[in-house]
Amino acid sequence: MAACRSIARQWPRYLRRSVPVTILPMLGQRAVQPPQPTLRRGYASVSAAELKFGQPLHETHPHLLGPGELTPGITALEYAQRRSRLANKLPKHSVAVLAAAEVTYRASGIFHEYRQDSNFFYLTGFNEPNALAIIVNDGSGDNHLFHLYVREKDVKAELWDGARSGTQAAQDVFNADESGDIERISHILPQILSDATEIYTDIPAFNPGRSSLHRYLYGPTGASEKLKRAVDISKVKPLKPILNEMRAFKSEEEVVQMRRVGQASGRAFTDAMRQTFTGEKDLASFLEYNFKINGCDGNAFVPVVAGGSNALSLHYTRNDDILNDGDMVLVDGGGEMGTYVADISRTFPVNGKFSDPQRDLYNAVLNVHRTCVSLCRESSKLSLDRLHTIAENGLQDLLKQLGFDVSGNALRTLFPHHLGHYVGLDVHDCPGYSRGYDLKAGQCITIEPGIYVPDDVRWPAKFRGIGIRIEDSVCVGDDNPIVLTMEAVKEVDDIEALRD
Repeated sequence: MAACRSIARQWPRYLRRSVPVTILPMLGQRAVQPPQPTLRRGYASVSAAELKFGQPLHETHPHLLGPGELTPGITALEYAQRRSRLANKLPKHSVAVLAAAEVTYRASGIFHEYRQDSNFFYLTGFNEPNALAIIVNDGSGDNHLFHLYVREKDVKAELWDGARSGTQAAQDVFNADESGDIERISHILPQILSDATEIYTDIPAFNPGRSSLHRYLYGPTGASEKLKRAVDISKVKPLKPILNEMRAFKSEEEVVQMRRVGQASGRAFTDAMRQTFTGEKDLASFLEYNFKINGCDGNAFVPVVAGGSNALSLHYTRNDDILNDGDMVLVDGGGEMGTYVADISRTFPVNGKFSDPQRDLYNAVLNVHRTCVSLCRESSKLSLDRLHTIAENGLQDLLKQLGFDVSGNALRTLFPHHLGHYVGLDVHDCPGYSRGYDLKAGQCITIEPGIYVPDDVRWPAKFRGIGIRIEDSVCVGDDNPIVLTMEAVKEVDDIEALRD
């Protein structure tokens, strides 16, 4: 029965109700022509494709999502499995409570592009603000309860701000067992929390006044008092460590999605290396445009496009300087697709040809990069911290051969950042998850050695002012790594051949 329930949850509930025969031809069931899918229970006899939701669905945006996918590359089944795994990690009759990200504003009435909270998105696939998710370990061992409280449909509000999915879709599309209007959450939540043995959450709103969610949680005076009585602070525990442990290991579907965004991003980088740019801003704009036409939603983060000595600043993002003939340009960027991201760094000559010093220093970084990528396998029994030490030792040996004084704390100046970090839904994924753990198959990381030579008499004159970083997103394998961003060329001969 549990297996049947899991198979059913591969599809949003409204499709499970209306087209049951054609759901899973891949399981060997006969495929028949389905009736036009309709949404029941409040949606009347309206085609799914005619309805408006707060985010794309396969029925409304088949060019973006495949059958069964709730978000690009990720099925409704996978979201249900994630919630089930989380529930099974919690003590019996305890709850996890997560809030959607808030809308932020750059000026009065002028909002920033919305980006969902990664933990909330990981468990729900729901991509709207003003929502609360509750996952309950109901004590059954094989199941869990999923509550999703969202903004109700509102014709007037949707005229200005676009479609909302609403409470009915919270159940029929996002598979919530219970849903309701977020405006009423202060009346609903006290009972749920008072029955819980423990409450796992990272919501600052449980400390009144620290979040706009406070308006919902601590609304009317009577409801506010009920909620305060229901939340026994001694029951509240952090949720992030549990989700970090889950998110650090990517499913096959996640790896495939990250490979897609890595491929699209890598191709944009290679296309950029073919061009001649006179300004950092031009290169940055070219990259973002090509991320999008290759299928990405946009930039994963504000890119670094640092010409010449600007590359000595690790997070240089002004991107407003001139690119000079004879200099190198360091580019650190990546696209985002379905909230999964790529992280790539490449350093290449503005004019397409390496000078001898540039080539020598670049190859030193590239050799260390290759070595560390090759060790991204579970059988190596290495952590990111230990790989960092390997990178430091390798760079130290190669720099010494190039005439650098690498005594004392030289590497802290020349290689001031860590070799890598976890990557996934966030560029720096699973914040707080230790880089001291041995890497395991299914984890996705970056490998990004670099050398940054200040204009200082301690260093060989011909290398001063050069900054080089080479970075790929990599999935750790059992015996072999999977480079997710391999379409971005990085060999000297390949980079130079792009301009021939």
